[in-house]
Amino acid sequence: MNASVAIQSLPEAANDEELIRIVDEVIAYIKSTGLNYYVGPFETAIEGEYDELMDIVKECQHIAIRAGAPSVAAYIKVTYRPEGDVLTIEKKVTKHHQ
Repeated sequence: MNASVAIQSLPEAANDEELIRIVDEVIAYIKSTGLNYYVGPFETAIEGEYDELMDIVKECQHIAIRAGAPSVAAYIKVTYRPEGDVLTIEKKVTKHHQ
């Protein structure tokens, strides 16, 4: 695993319920990838190979639009180490959630 990505999807929505529905569709897609992920209150972190994660980030935008958002913004954080592993979600947060 040479990369991790945190994505905060911010679809345009008429109200909070609609916003949550669209974001839930994006999260459902992330879950369906089979990669290790962690849903937080502001963003979802995903671990995997860099190219695969970049494809997932792109598809998250398409999912939000197909779910009914007229536009979508995203904040993305990427950690990439081509010659080795990055710190895992488990190493970063597990000690804080016991």
